[in-house]
Amino acid sequence: MGLTLLLALGLPAVAADHGEGHGAAPAADSHAAPADDHGGHGGHGAPAKPIEPLPVTPHGLPVELVRTLQLLQDRIARGSTQAHLAQRQLLVHIEQKLTELDPETWVAPENVRAVVTFALAGGGPGVLRRMIATGKVPEAEAPLAQGALDYLQGREKEARAKLAGIDARTMPAGLAGQLALTQSALLVREAPVRSLELLDLARLLSPGTLVEEGALRRQIFVVAQGGDAARFEALSIQYLRRFRRSVYAGNFRQRFAGALTRLDFDSDRTRTLSLERMLDEIEPESRRDLYLLVARAGLEQGRRETALFAAERAAGLAAPDTRAAAQARLYRGAALIVADGRFEEGYEALRSLDRAAFVEGDADLLDAALSAAGQIRGPLPSPAPAAPSAADATARRAVPDAPAIGRAREALARAERALDP
Repeated sequence: MGLTLLLALGLPAVAADHGEGHGAAPAADSHAAPADDHGGHGGHGAPAKPIEPLPVTPHGLPVELVRTLQLLQDRIARGSTQAHLAQRQLLVHIEQKLTELDPETWVAPENVRAVVTFALAGGGPGVLRRMIATGKVPEAEAPLAQGALDYLQGREKEARAKLAGIDARTMPAGLAGQLALTQSALLVREAPVRSLELLDLARLLSPGTLVEEGALRRQIFVVAQGGDAARFEALSIQYLRRFRRSVYAGNFRQRFAGALTRLDFDSDRTRTLSLERMLDEIEPESRRDLYLLVARAGLEQGRRETALFAAERAAGLAAPDTRAAAQARLYRGAALIVADGRFEEGYEALRSLDRAAFVEGDADLLDAALSAAGQIRGPLPSPAPAAPSAADATARRAVPDAPAIGRAREALARAERALDP
């Protein structure tokens, strides 16, 4: 099943230790001397001996299964939605295979580390818990296995105590970056500086993988919380250049837009230029959408200048009469009604919009903005009464009752008296 998944996704099947040298003879040298007329070797002696393959120790099934998973996940980091859809099925398949293995399998440290890698890479605590319960895990590997299980089950204090003393650089390549990423998550609140160092290490140990993509995403938001604008810009540009097609880039952009609202675009022109440099790394359509996200986030967080700046940039990238153009006008108008001296401009922009053209969230925003504009404007003053004209005076002059009206009034009075007890 795992091989079928790989072939369907165009992934190479993983042989032991990447399949290097398992008895395959090298190709014949295209420049070998031709045989002479007598069937000899042209006086060059006996043919060269085949090159012996390097001594390679084959790995067990747990290691190979986890490598297959990591190959799939690296495709996710490069933007393969097909790989993302297949991941859940592969995780279930690997968990089933690992559960069926003989308990003696876990005597080998490399198999224990493979299960830890699987668990931290999305496999969850199930197999890890069953492996520990066998009692076969070597004592030297117990802190790693139990610490990973504590982390996955939410026991952060216990996980920190067990994993803090393990140097990720001593782990196999497949586990090293994943472990550094986990250690960073355990320290992000208590020691953000150390957490950033571990994220740097995770990226160095697992370049080009989903681990690096995840580490870079986390770094950007930790740096944003710390207010380091220069590093925030540098890391964001790296992500947008290298991983903007990742399956998880949509989540990144939402959080990225929220982080950008921390910047004050009104008072610091250099930060405006910084944002433009970051977003210039992506294609115009995605740039427009990101500016719209920033504008909406700015409105939600009360950052008027941020919202106005981003909405105007988005409007410049949106084609006329499109939903994106209408969104840009909405966000711009909502920002303008609270800008000094620009209330009328914003109010007129909002009034010109068709509520039916928006999705529910934006339609609600339009209603709220118009309601706020009405409260800001206040009730319109009543016009002053005009001086009465001669015609009005004539119209208001008392008109004598006609005889018929008088007779009707008398009849009503008699009826009322008749009804009295």
